[in-house]
Amino acid sequence: MPDLLLELFCEEIPARMQAKAASDLKKLITDGLVDAGLTYEGAKAHVTPRRLTLDLRGLTTRSADVREERKGPRTDAPEKAVAGFLRGAGLDDVTQAEVRTDPKKGDFYVAVIEKPGRAAEDVIAELVPQVVRNFPWPKSQRWGNGTLRWVRPLRSILCTFGPETEEPEVVPFEVDGIVSGNTTYGHRFHAPDAISVKRFDDYADALGKAHVVLDAERRRDMIEAGAKELAFAQGLELVEDPGLLAEVAGLVEWPVPLMGTFDKAFLDLPDEAIRLTIKDNQKCFVLKGADGALSNRFILVANLDATDGGTEIVRGNEKVVNARLADARFFWETDLTTVVNDGIESWLPKLNDVTFHAKLGSQGERVQRIEALAREFSTITGGHSSRTERAARLAKADLNSAMVYEFPELQGLMGRLYAEVGGEDPSVAAASQQHYQPSGPSDAVPDDPIAVAVALADRLDLLTAFWAIEEKPTGSKDPFALRRAALGVIRLVLQNDLRLRLLPAINLLILARCMKEPKAAFASNIELPNVANRSPKLAFELDEWRNRQTRALFQKNFTTGGIAKKATADLLSFFHDRLTVWLKDQGARDDVVKAVLGTEGANDDLLMVARRVEALTAFLNDAEGENLTQGFKRAGNILAAERKKGTDVAAEIAPNLFDSEEERALFAAVETASRDVPALTEQEDFNGALKALAALRGPVDAFFEAVHVNADDEAVRGNRLAVLAALQATAAPIADFSKLQG
Repeated sequence: MPDLLLELFCEEIPARMQAKAASDLKKLITDGLVDAGLTYEGAKAHVTPRRLTLDLRGLTTRSADVREERKGPRTDAPEKAVAGFLRGAGLDDVTQAEVRTDPKKGDFYVAVIEKPGRAAEDVIAELVPQVVRNFPWPKSQRWGNGTLRWVRPLRSILCTFGPETEEPEVVPFEVDGIVSGNTTYGHRFHAPDAISVKRFDDYADALGKAHVVLDAERRRDMIEAGAKELAFAQGLELVEDPGLLAEVAGLVEWPVPLMGTFDKAFLDLPDEAIRLTIKDNQKCFVLKGADGALSNRFILVANLDATDGGTEIVRGNEKVVNARLADARFFWETDLTTVVNDGIESWLPKLNDVTFHAKLGSQGERVQRIEALAREFSTITGGHSSRTERAARLAKADLNSAMVYEFPELQGLMGRLYAEVGGEDPSVAAASQQHYQPSGPSDAVPDDPIAVAVALADRLDLLTAFWAIEEKPTGSKDPFALRRAALGVIRLVLQNDLRLRLLPAINLLILARCMKEPKAAFASNIELPNVANRSPKLAFELDEWRNRQTRALFQKNFTTGGIAKKATADLLSFFHDRLTVWLKDQGARDDVVKAVLGTEGANDDLLMVARRVEALTAFLNDAEGENLTQGFKRAGNILAAERKKGTDVAAEIAPNLFDSEEERALFAAVETASRDVPALTEQEDFNGALKALAALRGPVDAFFEAVHVNADDEAVRGNRLAVLAALQATAAPIADFSKLQG
């Protein structure tokens, strides 16, 4: 079967766009071919800085003929209905439709639509220009007098199609004056002349001879192997950076690793500052010695075999690296002078002049809220309250440092270093860096009580802030990383076994946002139990209102229909969605998580939700638990069906209406479970509560075996339905069993 080779050759594509562009090209072309009725055996996309290539194998030469019958209205239908049918079927006149007869419905129209198949070349010639003109680049440009938009000027299009056993042909088409052909170009300097190719194999071979490595993964391997070889020769080790490796592989078509050096005096800078300076400004790799300390050597990657062996390239990179490191040293020394002479707190007033968000005030206002909430969270995490408060106050101070201004990626790390220089408590200093963790699903979770309290306060303030102004994530966009923030809260809570009721904490933050003095919302309105004596049910309570102004604000913002109340409920639902994803990744069943979240009460206590999911999962993995679940579901189905029919369910159970031992036994078991399950759940003994439920299995099985629920006597039927309703209610403290599948 024929193969398709497509190359879009242009000026340098930004490295960050290359992988997605290759994926988009493959998807757009293959989807278009399939939609046109063609099939293929396999496709692979390649990308270099100057080309997007698609190698598609085993494409059918022609799409199949299609015959479709579209049923229309009756022949005596209104004229408008017939006219609409004709338009939809693409017919000009009713005589073009067939008339068929149905014994029950009479005569009706049928449109027979026949579409002949199309040659693959015709489909490709129509599809590729459409894809090129509508390609989803994040940014694009126009050039010259043309109207085409592309990431960088598009220079040529190669498109050949044909079987392996024959000479492939060029698929003819034109895009904005660029005519398709069978030529490509090699390396910009080593092989700038046009190269004629036929199919993918000789195309890849020709590019290789023209100093172009087409496969991005091979370029990465060449860079990594060459860098490690150069480092090993000097007794050094490459500091691996997968992100930088992928980026550099997208900057070169013919990678040539070289080694440079910088002044040893710069090794006094923090390691991260050296790495970022060399990485961000020159896209180079740093090296370390056997002791793990950074070396004053670095690896750069050239895009050609220089006639002088790369001497001039290395010299130019060394000049720039040394200059950039000199800048970094200036920023570092300037910051140290400020910290030593004025203290790290001297940066804090400037946060009031830094806008956090146009609708959300300054960073200084945000720090006040984080500081107040972190102090309250210290009771939950077990951290020293005043040190936690100070850690929160200083956590964002480094945002005004010269180093972080130049290298935003260093925020947190520089805060820790400056706090250490300033003589802060080690936990306070560490919190400046650790409160940003976890920054992703694989990032470490801090366990220091102070860092955890500040991290929770930071994320919850971020989430409530954007929910308050209705700037929530959409299906495709999350510019403020709010999903990541919610996942961070979940991991901080679960992995540190923290008891945190989300709703009161969210309410507090929204309330604090309403007040001129954020701390007043905390200081005057809540009392937290001591760590040693805290109640399992209590983390934050808003029952005590000693301030009239605060009470009025609360009533205004949290009454029915209030924006704050709506935001709070919606944000809790968002947490539930993130928690469901997290628990499923840990192996929990989706229906089990939904069943637990479906219960009334403390479903904002994430740790207890997770523990109930764990207990219920173990319960359902046992045959006895699975069978009991079926009994609950059967009871629920019967109740739902009868309520739908309007059948009365007795308000109270009347034991005198029982006429069998099975009814009496189930009623007695339900009464026992109704006492034991809530009590055990209250004690957070979820396994015990489920064992208490398991005792119902025998009576439930016997009841359904011997008792006909829908008795003729209305009173008896209503009474039996009431027993089933009571049976359902026994599980409510643990989970909503109706949401369980199977």
